[in-house]
Formats: sequence, structure tokens, C-alpha cells
Amino acid sequence: MTGTRRTVAALFLLPALVLLGALVVYPIGYSVVRSFYDQSGDGFAGFDNYQALFTDEGIRTALKNNIIWVVFAPTVATALGLIFAVLTERVRWGTAFKLVVFMPMAISMLAAGIIFRLVYDQDPDKGVANAVWVGVHDTFAESSAFPKAHPGRESPLAADGGGFLTKEPVRLGEPVGLPLVGVAPDQMPDGAAKAVAAKADPGKVTGTTWQDFTRGEGVGTLNAPDASELGYPGMKVEAVKDGKVVASATAAADGTFTLPATADGAQLRLPAGNFKEPYNGLDWLGPSLVTPAIIGSYIWMWAGFAMVLIAAGLAGMPRELLEAARVDGANEWQVFRRVTVPLLAPVLAVVAVTLMINVLKVFDLVFIIAPGSSQDDANVLALELYRKGFSEDQPGVASAIAVFLLLLVVPVMWFNIRRLRREVRR
Repeated sequence: MTGTRRTVAALFLLPALVLLGALVVYPIGYSVVRSFYDQSGDGFAGFDNYQALFTDEGIRTALKNNIIWVVFAPTVATALGLIFAVLTERVRWGTAFKLVVFMPMAISMLAAGIIFRLVYDQDPDKGVANAVWVGVHDTFAESSAFPKAHPGRESPLAADGGGFLTKEPVRLGEPVGLPLVGVAPDQMPDGAAKAVAAKADPGKVTGTTWQDFTRGEGVGTLNAPDASELGYPGMKVEAVKDGKVVASATAAADGTFTLPATADGAQLRLPAGNFKEPYNGLDWLGPSLVTPAIIGSYIWMWAGFAMVLIAAGLAGMPRELLEAARVDGANEWQVFRRVTVPLLAPVLAVVAVTLMINVLKVFDLVFIIAPGSSQDDANVLALELYRKGFSEDQPGVASAIAVFLLLLVVPVMWFNIRRLRREVRR
């Protein structure tokens, strides 16, 4: 009877074992064997492909980035999941909040990658991240309204380190004209008024800075304000003597400005700050920030996963222990740190280990979000495996990377299995 049962059990297990062998055991075995052969697959290469794991620049960058991923992504996602799970227990709309936070898990990696490729767009008019960043920046540091302004024909101004300087010194009682061109009409500040020639003042230096351009060929007077031309409101003007600023003024809405008598004999300078390009935010997908940016998108997706598992652990936690700690005089932070977190340690370990295994295999987000110019800097092992195997035609090295990834995942899985067995014994 026992033999019959074993036969029946084996027959039931046979389809699963066949699938396991065909889809798991055989690919792993073939990858191990292939990793010892050269590109053609005919010549035995020994450990040359494995040596490339530590000498190839692209693979070393990928390994470094994988370490960053393993250290930060699971830690931050688990911490956020813990915070969300604990806080949502105390609000009436906690279920709705959990639904919103968990919702990104329903989105594929491909869709999430496309979403965050747009979120991180450099143009603040397209990318949400830079729109917020530029809004915060401009609240404290206003950008220039005249980034493209420059002297026109027969101008009294000459270039000076990003700004412009008058060719001749100025004198008291002699109005000065500082004409510029290059600002599109629709880019002029809203407060700009019609430019007017400054009135002479015997004890001061007066002048006007304006957009010296009137539509139509041969229309308007060169280096003199015309009726349709606008002043440059807010333009900073400095009087410079012997390389030192002796006076400064800011142009009014009509472009006029007034400097004190100390400006007599000085040259007038329009400093470079008047012409700096508008702040366009951070280069999120540039070489220095692309990996943290992609990790941020991963956390957006997986923090909900961590929150749901931790919330399930919280639901099964003995409430009398929490109440006993409060009765003994512990405040909420002490209850959280000394009671809640230790009791949740098994759940937190499950979440962290699961996310570690997941990030070791991350591919989709990096491949989609990182632009071609930054993909080398954002490279990870799974992406390098794909590139070696399909773009650079190095299947031996790609197989070695696959085996190396397997060796990295196995200890984490072994730790998780041991921990689960200990939990069962309890």
C-alpha cells in the first residue's frame, strides 16, 4: 500500500518536476556550462569570463550600483512601509490611504518607467520633479528676465565677463543710453513700460536701459528710445572705477535709472546676473543623480507592498503588550521603538529580504528610465547581462553574470528559508 501511495504521489508530482526541470534546472545548468566557453561557444575559456566580472569597467559599475540598490532601496521602502502601516492605524481614512499607496503595485515596471521618465524630464513645463524644484527655487532666488539680451549695432556697450560695460566713462548731468536687443516681445517682463529718455540731472548720472528694437525694416532710431520700445525693469546697473563698484541702481519700469555723484567718471556695467539663464532645475537623469532617481521610482512602487505586509503583522500583534507599556509610563515613541518594532522584526525581515532579492534582479526601470547618455552610469547587473548577451554578442560573459547573480541571491534565499523554518518550529 505504501508503494502504491508513493507511485501515485510521484505521478502527481511528475508534471511539476518536468516543468521545474525544463524551466529552472536546465537553464541554470546550461548557463553554468556556457559561462566557461568563449563567444563562439566552441572554445573552452576557463575562468576568463568570470575574470571579466572584476576587470570589465561596465560590469564593475553595474556591481557598484547593485550594492547601492541593495543597501538603500529595501531599507527605505521597508522604513516607509513601517511608517505608513503604523500611522494609518490611527486615522479613520487609513484604508483609503493604504489603497492609494498600494496602487502602484498594480502598474507594470514598463508603465512605471515611462511615467517616471516623464516625471524626471529636464523641462520644468513637462517634468513634475523639476516643476516643483524650480517653483521652490524661484520663491527664494528670482531668475533673470533677460537671459538672451545683448548689445546691438553701434552699441556703447562691450562684453565684460558675462555682462556688458560701457566703452566710455560717464559724466554728471549727461544722460546715458544702454540699449540692448535679443529679448523676444512675448518674453519681456509683465511690468515693462514704454522706454523714455532719462532727464539730465546736474548732480547725478541718469540713463535708460531698454529694448532697442522696433518691428519693421528701417523703422525706429538706433540707440534712442522709440515710442513702441520697452524699458528693462529690474535691470541692475553698476558704476565701476578701477575695478571696484562705487554705486549701483535698479532700472524702473520704463528703464530709467539714477546713480549718485560718486558715479562721475566711472564706467557703467550691466552685471552678468542680469543675463543668467532661468533655473531649469536638476538634471535628474544625468550621470550623478540617475541611480538615486531610479531608486526613488522603485520605492514609489514597492513601499505599498511593504506597508501591506507590515500592516498584516500589526493586525496580529498582541495589543495588551502595547497597553501594558503605556500603563508603565512609556510614551508613543518608546512604545514604537521598544515594543512595536521588536515584535514586527520577523515581518520586517521578510519584507527586507524579499526586496533585496527583487532589487538584485532589477532591470526594467533602469532600462526604461535611464537615457542613453546616462545608461552606463545607471547600469546594474541584470541590464549588463542583457547588453553583453544581446548587444555586444558576448554570451559567455552574460552567462557568467547570470551565474554570479544566482550566487548573490542564494545566500539571501537561504537566510529567508532558515528564518521561516525557525518560525514554524515556534
